[in-house]
Amino acid sequence: MLLASHTGHALEAGLDEAGRGCLAGPVFAAAVILPAAFNPRFLNDSKQLSAKQREALRPEICAQAVAWAVGQASVAEIGSLNIAQASYLAMHRAVAALAVVPAHLLVDGNRFAPLAGVPHTCIIGGDGLYRSIAAASVLAKTFRDEHMRALAANFPAYGWEQNAGYPTLQHRAAIRAHGPCPHHRPGFRLL
Repeated sequence: MLLASHTGHALEAGLDEAGRGCLAGPVFAAAVILPAAFNPRFLNDSKQLSAKQREALRPEICAQAVAWAVGQASVAEIGSLNIAQASYLAMHRAVAALAVVPAHLLVDGNRFAPLAGVPHTCIIGGDGLYRSIAAASVLAKTFRDEHMRALAANFPAYGWEQNAGYPTLQHRAAIRAHGPCPHHRPGFRLL
């Protein structure tokens, strides 16, 4: 059973990212503030859910959240900053896009670049412990997967509609056969 809150504050926002370990595409992050009573049956870390479960949860989260937003950092930003800093940038953009200013941030992981005026707590494995982080995990993953499916329409050789840019054997074989494209991350070991 996931916990409703860490601080007990009604405007606590969960933060998570998706796509950090990918070879291609932007990194996405989501920020979600949930009402205390929101507790759908199978809400969990997005990696523990099927694609069908994630897609079913997404509209429910978006409809019932106090506030939610998604941010991203581009392949060029990943290349110039590094993946960790680009992930923080995507998270900062998600928080900035919230319709409500959060009182506290619950961040999945062990590190975060602080935002002025907004206290935060990093929680390793937080997407499997807190509802708001799990919801952010679901939104970041589904919005990123949707983005990668759209990119796959113009770059079908890489199989992004299935691998979402992660380093699968199929993806690496396609890079070997066709070379990288502009959506592949510079500086990442592609092969």
